[in-house]
Amino acid sequence: MTQDLTGDRKLSHLNAQGEAQMVDVSHKQSTRREAIAAGRVRMSKHTFEAIEAGNSPKGDVLGMAKVAGIMAAKQTANLIPLCHPLPLHKIDVQIIPDAELPGYQIRASVATKAETGVEMEALTAVSVAALTLYDMAKALEKSMQIESICLLSKTGGKSGDYLSQKD
Repeated sequence: MTQDLTGDRKLSHLNAQGEAQMVDVSHKQSTRREAIAAGRVRMSKHTFEAIEAGNSPKGDVLGMAKVAGIMAAKQTANLIPLCHPLPLHKIDVQIIPDAELPGYQIRASVATKAETGVEMEALTAVSVAALTLYDMAKALEKSMQIESICLLSKTGGKSGDYLSQKD
């Protein structure tokens, strides 16, 4: 977001005529930036136990979801209009079993050294990992729920650090 002369915040992806534009970041300094996002997939106890036992008809559900999340982060600029293509230096996707849910907590951490942040890459990694987990396990259960995808934290950049109050 940018600020206009009255101090009101306005959307940086819109020009003076209200048309979509890609933000010019060429004047910004390249700095280290990192973002962490999270989400979860809730399912029945039966489906959770089957995945944990490795009994999914499509094979390695968690391995495939992790790889899909990593690949998705790398493709964010192709998926989200007006996102800058960024050189990603670290992508870590974790899929953590949660018997209490029951289901899986998904967490993605993405880092770069660039002129703009990697929040969208982290959020995309979590979203696609969750969708892949769903796809790989839908033969077991179609009522699984993808929930609570959010940005947990970000560091670097002009707007400073951000730390979510949830986690």
